Amino acid sequence: MVIRLIRNATLRLRYNSQVLLFDPCLAPKHSIGSFAGISPNPIVDLPCPIPEIVEGVELLILSHLHVDHFDPVAQEWLSKDLKIFCQPGDESAISDLDFLDVNPIETSLTWQGITITRTSGKHGTGAVGERMGSVSGFIFQAEGEPTIYWAGDTIWYDDVQKTIVRYQPDVIITHSSGARFGDSDPIVMDAEQTIAVCKSAPQANVIAVHLESLDHGTVSRSDLRSLAEKNGIRLARLLIPDDGESIDL
Repeated sequence: MVIRLIRNATLRLRYNSQVLLFDPCLAPKHSIGSFAGISPNPIVDLPCPIPEIVEGVELLILSHLHVDHFDPVAQEWLSKDLKIFCQPGDESAISDLDFLDVNPIETSLTWQGITITRTSGKHGTGAVGERMGSVSGFIFQAEGEPTIYWAGDTIWYDDVQKTIVRYQPDVIITHSSGARFGDSDPIVMDAEQTIAVCKSAPQANVIAVHLESLDHGTVSRSDLRSLAEKNGIRLARLLIPDDGESIDL
């Protein structure tokens, strides 16, 4: 298994000899409007050319359809016959973009020897959480490969903990920017919630992404490293990749 963070939640995963792409946002720096009134988004450039990101991709996984997870640039670059897995309710909007092989995952399915199971998420609390809408995470399992739990755009809450207990993942991918709107609660995990994931899954490597890429993020990589050290979480177990960095576990 090799996973490469591109930027934000955009990931390339080589798993069971297949190449998967997660939540592609390929827009140039400052080409999307501000989310928090601080700066246009994304706030950083892509770390590599787009052809390098999309080359050889055999499957696209979409956790939800917010613009920072599936943007018009990605929609233009990706092949219209690429197989796509998404959450129920998003398939019509994706098909309306002329993609031809769109498949919602109700519970789980198997593709190329990889069992993919959809999990729930909670994209914030209260009225903000309701406005953000439905989001999903995914479990990936294959013979001879580590079990991966990509939690997606969710805060830490009971269902995340239950998923960890049920599947005992070897690798957990968290979105850890603590993004928020004004004085709202976070809409994804912050540093404290990411540490809670680490403590709940001492058997797992946690990979924290969705950092330092959008203007409503409130957690930096250095913030997260500092809190991990204070809580006795080894940075060999909580991995915080830079944009463009690959992790081979």
